[in-house]
Amino acid sequence: MSTVFSKSRPGREGVWPEKPKTEPIDFLPGGLLREGSPRLPSLSELDVVRHFTELSRKNYGVDGNFYPLGSCTMKYNPKFTEEVAALPGFARLHPLTPQLPGGGDMTAGALEVMYEMERFLCEITGMDAFTLHPMAGAHGELTGALMIAAYHADKGNKKTKIICPDSAHGTNPASAHIAGFEVVSIASKDGIIDPEALAAAIDDETAGVMMTVPNTLGLFERHLPEIVALCRKVDALLYYDGANLNAILGKLRVGDAGFDVVHVNLHKTFATPHGGGGPGSGPVGVSQRLIPYLPISRVTRDEAGRYSLSYDHPKSIGYVAPFYGNFGIVLRAYAYILRLGREGLTRVSEAAVLAANYLRKRLADVIEVPYDRTCMHEFVVSAARLATEKNVRALDIAKALLDKGYHAPTIYFPLIIKEALMIEPTETESKDTLDAFVADLCDILALAETDPEAVRACPTTLPVGRLDETHAARAMEITDDL
Repeated sequence: MSTVFSKSRPGREGVWPEKPKTEPIDFLPGGLLREGSPRLPSLSELDVVRHFTELSRKNYGVDGNFYPLGSCTMKYNPKFTEEVAALPGFARLHPLTPQLPGGGDMTAGALEVMYEMERFLCEITGMDAFTLHPMAGAHGELTGALMIAAYHADKGNKKTKIICPDSAHGTNPASAHIAGFEVVSIASKDGIIDPEALAAAIDDETAGVMMTVPNTLGLFERHLPEIVALCRKVDALLYYDGANLNAILGKLRVGDAGFDVVHVNLHKTFATPHGGGGPGSGPVGVSQRLIPYLPISRVTRDEAGRYSLSYDHPKSIGYVAPFYGNFGIVLRAYAYILRLGREGLTRVSEAAVLAANYLRKRLADVIEVPYDRTCMHEFVVSAARLATEKNVRALDIAKALLDKGYHAPTIYFPLIIKEALMIEPTETESKDTLDAFVADLCDILALAETDPEAVRACPTTLPVGRLDETHAARAMEITDDL
């Protein structure tokens, strides 16, 4: 598709309702004025409307298609939460609005939302306190790792290592490393953490263990009590990666299970928009012993019920985000939680687990499921046999799914499964949608057996086909067509 600049024609313009009554130079300082015209395309109103309408038709979104993505799933975005986030009292509230003496009267509504949201997340996870500052899941991981470091430094502990199992999310080691820790990886056994491997790796220098429950294979960590006991012996903190929290909502409070730190992906678990790098929100909850190290500022409420921001926390790790994180995402999740309530959130996990197991059973006869047992919200299949016998890899299957109208699932992750495709149907999809996905995937797998070249040629119906991503990264060409 042509860029909007290539459609530009000199002298072509839209229609202004009326000419501005005041020239910009009358009220703008001279230093802010351009020396020349802005480098914008010259187009008619109809050209602009048609260009962006055509773009919207090429866009892939959850409102029109199914995301069997896994790992960081796109669920539907409830439209009522968009309306809540657009309320003028929230949408037009400037982040630098001053607090009035005696309480944040001008920001009381927003502060109340944040205060209550922290209480909601504490109830859902079993943690003692939360911060809403982190702006994404990995940012939440880093915040948690920094608080683990602050805790040990405050106690005078000489802790240098964090243990990450090979079934954890891929950002866990990166977050631990950025926080200054040496990362120790341990191998899974039968798809979950092996307590013997953990016992061999954990020692007095271990600051913490980072886990994803259920893990990236969609399997629940059955040895959790033993893992908690091993951590307690050496004063190592247990970190819960909350990316898969929607599998256990209402079923398990991770704080009750022994976790000390948890991050929650509001932009995943609580159905707020994400994708393409944002927006996101990764609040972090902590147990009682980590409360002093939470980021500032913190929302407080006095005896009169007035809300304000508190900065007097000398052991805090400080600021981790500008202002108060992505408030709009917090607001959407707040509305979603209020709408569903305790029973509704429990049904979320029940429906997610049911949908994943339904797909797992339907697909087990047509593609290898390395751990073909009851899963949680997602499961992993392997195209290893097809890759060996037909030269059709997980990437090819994913590209073929694009031609069928689906977003591709996560591929080649987790790394412990060869030719992995991680499938997560989410609780919001109907049986009809799941059945259609199974039928289309079966068609692709059958075609791979009889005409593998056809699968390797996919996608053939989209505006963009196979790209040489390696060449694009190594020989990047940036042109200025403005």
